[in-house]
Amino acid sequence: MPDLRPLIEHWGYVAIFVFVILGNLGIPVPEESILVMAGYLVWQGELRLPLVLLVGIFSAISGDNLGYWIGRRYGQAAVVRYGRWVRLTPARLDATRRVVTRYGAVAVFAARFIAGLRFLVGPLAGSTALPPFGFVTANILGALLYVPTMVAAGYGLAYGLGDYLQKFERVAGRVEHVVLFGAILGTAGALGLRVLRVRRDRRDA
Repeated sequence: MPDLRPLIEHWGYVAIFVFVILGNLGIPVPEESILVMAGYLVWQGELRLPLVLLVGIFSAISGDNLGYWIGRRYGQAAVVRYGRWVRLTPARLDATRRVVTRYGAVAVFAARFIAGLRFLVGPLAGSTALPPFGFVTANILGALLYVPTMVAAGYGLAYGLGDYLQKFERVAGRVEHVVLFGAILGTAGALGLRVLRVRRDRRDA
């Protein structure tokens, strides 16, 4: 997993949008982690909560709607090929299809909170002819609950452990400096010993 904090600090809301929409399309990216980290950065004052929620909810809805359109437009065959691409077994694909067929919009809403199913439900719902109104409604309601929950988790973690996390970052930074300094000293010492050994060999010769 990439180091998410500098990624969000550099790209800001664009990183949130890209990661969340890709995660909802089945690309293996740390979607939940990016939202939790965004909540942490909101607590630190580096991001604004309304914009984080707006971007997160919009991208979550957009990603699932795109998946639904793909399933509706290209059918079951496209979903099967897509499942192979993301390494989904036929058994898991069939089981998820049965759940979506039986529970419809309820399955769409519930899958929002299950990482391994979230991206798959959209295409399956489209390919099983779930009406657009039911899918979009469940998708919006799920995103309105899911995104604030993940962001709140990051904010709450920072609020409860903020002082400890900041101290840890400072200590980690010092440790990195010590390790770097030690590596420099070790390299210099090794080179010095090498030079002394060469000179000694020359004298002995």
